[in-house]
Amino acid sequence: MGAKQAWIFVRAGLFLSELAAWIAALATALLGNWRCAAASAAFAVSADVVGRAWSRKSPVPLPYFMWWLLLLPRGAHSPKNLRRVLEPRPGERILEVGPGVGVHALVIAKALQPDGMLDVIDVEQAMLDRLMQRATRRGLTNIVPRQGDARQLPYPERMFDAAYLIGVLGEVPDGVAALRELRRVLKPDGRLIIGELLIDPDFVSFAALREKGNEAGFTLVGQAGTSVAYWAIFRPGGAAAAT
Repeated sequence: MGAKQAWIFVRAGLFLSELAAWIAALATALLGNWRCAAASAAFAVSADVVGRAWSRKSPVPLPYFMWWLLLLPRGAHSPKNLRRVLEPRPGERILEVGPGVGVHALVIAKALQPDGMLDVIDVEQAMLDRLMQRATRRGLTNIVPRQGDARQLPYPERMFDAAYLIGVLGEVPDGVAALRELRRVLKPDGRLIIGELLIDPDFVSFAALREKGNEAGFTLVGQAGTSVAYWAIFRPGGAAAAT
């Protein structure tokens, strides 16, 4: 097992330990055992701090064996809310980076029918396989999957009307490189939607995202949600656009 694979398992273990600790804290609090509840909560916070610090140094994608986490309720980042912010239109070609098992992809693909297409790219082929299985069960035939790296998108320039990624940018070792690639494959009037949620260990703050976007050649044109659960809306442009 290489260093990267080992870190993926360590990071997953930290997250699962944190989740178990929060559950234990809640259960013991309901039973009135406040000492155990406090100890469990303290452990959970410590695991979260360590995990976030390590993730910033060594970002890694969610491993496939944790795919079930992607089916948990998304709250402000629900597929319905994404559709409202993204405004997909029939006939468009849209790209999702890091779709996982397709929680959002299935909704967006349906919105693009009858003649629009949704391309999805993920580093985990197993994620894409499960996504396509779910799409087939729903009769969706307008999703095009590709395994690949966000830092080197296998698409020609100015191909997409829009692109989006949700809780993914912090998992990419070089977020600015990924954003530059997205600017390259978007049409000049295209739009990029990025969603971030504080509970995600790989959370990217709004201020940090705005800086990365500007460096990559995007202009921030809108924001929805709150600082702990936001959508950022970008258009190609900005200081790096002419480079």
